[in-house]
Amino acid sequence: MDGDYVIGGVFSIHYYMQTVKHNYTTMPEPLRCTGSINTRELRFSRAMIFAIEEINNSTELLPGIKLGYQIYDSCASVPVAVHVAFQLSNGLDPVFYTGDNCSQSGMVKAVVGETGSTPSISISRIIGPFNIPQVSHFATCACLSDKQQYPSFLRTVPSDQFQADALAKLVKHFGWTWIGAVRSDSDYGNNGMASFLDAARKEGICVEYSESFYRTQPRSRIQRVADVIRRSTAMVVVAFAASGDLRLLLEELSLEPFPPRQWIGSEAWVTNTELLKFSFCAGAIGFAIQKSVIPGLRDFLLDLSPSKVAASPVLTEFWEDAFNCRLGKSENVVYRQVCDGTEDIKTLQNPYTDTSKLRITNMVYKAVYAIAHAIHKAVCQKTNSTTQKNPNVLFCRNLKKVHFSQNGYDVSFDANGDPVARYELVNWQKNERGSIEMVTVGHYDASLPVGQKFRINRNLTWVDGGTQVPVSVCTNSCPPGTRKVLQKGKPICCYDCIPCPEGEISNATDSPDCFPCPKEFWPNSERDTCLPKPVEFISYNEVLGIILAAFSVGGACLAIITAAVFYRHRTSPIVRANNSELSFLLLFSLTLCFLCSLTFIGAPSAWSCMLRHTAFGITFVLCMSCVLGKTIVVLMAFRATLPGSNVMKWFGPPQQRITVVSFTLIQVLICTIWLGLSPPFPMKNLTIYKKRIILECALGSATGFWAVIGYIGLLAVFCFVLAVLARKLPDNFNEAKLITFSMLIFCAVWITFIPAYLSSPGKFTVAVEIFAILASSFGLILCIFAPKCFIILFKPEKNTKKHLMNKNQS
Repeated sequence: MDGDYVIGGVFSIHYYMQTVKHNYTTMPEPLRCTGSINTRELRFSRAMIFAIEEINNSTELLPGIKLGYQIYDSCASVPVAVHVAFQLSNGLDPVFYTGDNCSQSGMVKAVVGETGSTPSISISRIIGPFNIPQVSHFATCACLSDKQQYPSFLRTVPSDQFQADALAKLVKHFGWTWIGAVRSDSDYGNNGMASFLDAARKEGICVEYSESFYRTQPRSRIQRVADVIRRSTAMVVVAFAASGDLRLLLEELSLEPFPPRQWIGSEAWVTNTELLKFSFCAGAIGFAIQKSVIPGLRDFLLDLSPSKVAASPVLTEFWEDAFNCRLGKSENVVYRQVCDGTEDIKTLQNPYTDTSKLRITNMVYKAVYAIAHAIHKAVCQKTNSTTQKNPNVLFCRNLKKVHFSQNGYDVSFDANGDPVARYELVNWQKNERGSIEMVTVGHYDASLPVGQKFRINRNLTWVDGGTQVPVSVCTNSCPPGTRKVLQKGKPICCYDCIPCPEGEISNATDSPDCFPCPKEFWPNSERDTCLPKPVEFISYNEVLGIILAAFSVGGACLAIITAAVFYRHRTSPIVRANNSELSFLLLFSLTLCFLCSLTFIGAPSAWSCMLRHTAFGITFVLCMSCVLGKTIVVLMAFRATLPGSNVMKWFGPPQQRITVVSFTLIQVLICTIWLGLSPPFPMKNLTIYKKRIILECALGSATGFWAVIGYIGLLAVFCFVLAVLARKLPDNFNEAKLITFSMLIFCAVWITFIPAYLSSPGKFTVAVEIFAILASSFGLILCIFAPKCFIILFKPEKNTKKHLMNKNQS
């Protein structure tokens, strides 16, 4: 249709181009489209005509100016698209101009189209140098945003870059990390899938396979892609394909049963109602252009009288295909029956008549209005300025700056000629009748802040009508307590789950590493939580602590009872003969020795750690001093019986007391120096056991500790040597023998104590020390005092001076 300004339109009304064989001897036939009509594309072209007529009838937009149009069918073919681009650039003007400027008599003001990205690229490369704007309604390849290569290209449909990012986030949202990918072997499919795979890798998604195909390729190629899908383990298939290409793949898949697959679709096919017949795709989800309403469009589409149909070869073909009849003057020999005029287009149910969910159609509608607004602005500028040398440059600039609202839908372009990306998330759901319908279940708005772009507001139906989200992973998630180890030669989504090593945990699913617990914590059995290590020490509440405490108290009671017996019979010969003063002091020191072991039981504290070692050291030195005094007294008493000896006057009671006090003060001095320089202190031993803490007393200064022990050992050895020297004295009751035996036990206990103390783990170190204290104390009291108590209590006839003075006969 002619007009003051002509707008070109290019649509893929047919999907195939007739194959031409060139013999280079005759003129090739003109390029012709073949195959059935794509009624959806026919609706796009009719929507363009509707928009132009609506603008021509407007009194606000371009008043008094008539828009014309030239609409072509590209057959979704690059050769035909190139041919169309040349026609739109200069028409069929037979005149050849040799001047500076080419003829613009046949040049259109702008072009709406093409549907596919590859034909759009071809058209843009031809009309771009002439600054003819091209506004596509469905060419979504991100490559077309490059203004260096396509300076005059704009579109009302969002770029695939936004859709690829949205699809990657969708796949990640449902936890799918193992997917298959198929694409059209075209600019749309290859560029779109490349953008998606790049976004998917950033989201940690792995691809089992990535296959490409095209509808004009041999069937064997499509069969191979179908076989890959059938044999794959990935439950999810992402298809970035044109609807015509995907239809051939779905037809191939429908020939043989195959495991159910969850389809994820790009907007090129997921809203194509012609594909809803493939029932195994039920549950498919994908992003689609927002639904819209164009008032009056349905009436316009259905307003097809036989005369209008006969005037258009495309409408004639559509009519004949729809009603299986031949119009009167048509040369179509496929249909023998002639249309009788009773055909009613309102009864048809196909994409052409379905205007309930207009999506891409609205993109065509907005493209026409964008061009009209740019023309309106250019006309206004032209009346104000006549100095513009190239009006197409000005017009192209105005078109990029348009910003208006039509039917409630905003239209604007960014610096790359792209609109704001807004999508609907659609889901193929089965209705009550068993047929599949598209249901909007969510939205995606790229203009919103991160975290708010994607939202789902309705329940989804999955493959096979399921309500549970299908699982598509190469390896099931590693639970807490394990870590991921990649499988050699496989993608990062394929891994083994290895339990965390001892002492380490992982508290997150699919953790790549395990980390150690803090020093005072240890993993639980599942190795997903660090729990405080149990603290161990010899407690009064445990069996070992109760037994040791009982022996300690029992030993102290035994010493007190012995003292009571000695005190009760203090005037008896056997008590008086054994230096009763040193005996009572020895029993007192033994009582303290027994009781000091109680300081080793219970939780260590700063005071208990200092007290236990110093009290033990001082009381045992007091005990050894008393034994040493008794031994010396025995030796001196024997020497005093020799003729002319007055030795006892040099070792009487005062000297005995001084000896005991002197030896004890030396130990007190050693303990004081130890406590002053580096005293014992409570500590948590974390090295002996991995799974528990030993609460113990650190020595502070090991030198101080071994000095205390060594001094006790020195006195014990001295006592033992003197006792051995006095063991064969001729008295009937020779106390030196008892002291010798007691010192033998004492030395044996403490000699074995040293390796046992150094090798015992944890709290058993303390138990060994308590055992040594109790054993040596019991050894002293039993060896020195038990025989005497036995005579006092059970053999009183031997408790006489005469018996004690008798010489041994052996």
